[in-house]
Amino acid sequence: MFRFETLEVWKKSVDVLDRLLDIADKLTQRNLFRFAEQLRGAGISISNNIAEATGCDTRGEILLFLTYAKRSAYEVVSMLIVFNRRKYITDTTKKQLIDAVEELCKMITGFGRSLS
Repeated sequence: MFRFETLEVWKKSVDVLDRLLDIADKLTQRNLFRFAEQLRGAGISISNNIAEATGCDTRGEILLFLTYAKRSAYEVVSMLIVFNRRKYITDTTKKQLIDAVEELCKMITGFGRSLS
């Protein structure tokens, strides 16, 4: 087992990713392929960067990858807002996912602070 697999922050990121992939699948069904791929890419980037951070040797490197993870999370939130405006997702889905991403960002920040 890799270290990142035991981290609550990584587990949370995969939970969020699962929900994002469900939305991406629905976007694909509507022939919104570019939107679907962008959402998949940003979503997987969050968990991948958290995982990569655990393989770094220095605190600076770790924090850099955690910053990448948070940036991808912000990208996801931006897309959720646009998708909601375009009626691709409901208000409820948008709120639930943005709340989950906000919690995830706090966890990423906390994980970074715990390393000092």
